[in-house]
Amino acid sequence: MLHSPGQNLLLGALPAADFERLRPRLALVELSLGEALYEPGVTIHSAFFPIDSIVSLLYVMTNGASAEIGIVGREGVIGVSLFMAGESTPSRAVVQSSGYAYRLAGAVVRDEFERGGAMQHLLLRYTQSLIAQMAQTAACNRHHSVDQQLCRWLLLSLDRLNSNRLIMTQTLIADMLGVRREGVNEAAGKLQEANLITYSRGQITVIDRPGLEARTCECYAALRLETERLQSAIKIE
Repeated sequence: MLHSPGQNLLLGALPAADFERLRPRLALVELSLGEALYEPGVTIHSAFFPIDSIVSLLYVMTNGASAEIGIVGREGVIGVSLFMAGESTPSRAVVQSSGYAYRLAGAVVRDEFERGGAMQHLLLRYTQSLIAQMAQTAACNRHHSVDQQLCRWLLLSLDRLNSNRLIMTQTLIADMLGVRREGVNEAAGKLQEANLITYSRGQITVIDRPGLEARTCECYAALRLETERLQSAIKIE
């Protein structure tokens, strides 16, 4: 399969002149399932623009427990701290679905942002959307059941892939949702019994998406609406 920076929504929305200026500095990299791109408190040196991979942003507690606070795919960028006056982040960025991304050096990201042009506009729009996603996720984790959270998580993941199939271990799902493996196993079992998904050996296949959407909480619709609003807002003439 051919890869292009334009497959990332943000890069693809850049005016031609800006896109061509960045193209030589963008490096295509393969991201492996479970790979950590950033660790909490560690200086960030590069931004990543996914094209067919998904990266989860996890908040890690001092006892090692974690929970997902955001999910990034082809609609966004990992490394917001680079242009928001920070050199590190309190979260951990872990590859949730393997694939490819384009890497851009942190110094280049900052220079482009400080130009005050199209790139700055896109990055700020995306950051606003990411903040909204984090707030909605926090509310969902507090008020909704593990079943509903798993449905939301599956649907958000599928929105960022050209497939109805995810390769994912129980441990990684548990880390994302901030629950025990037993809770994930029970929730996945209920969805499988309802003929919404099949789940075997770390592979989840959604076989009834409308049914999954009917079972999830209000948070999925709110997050999808925010993503669609972002896609509409970042179009630059």
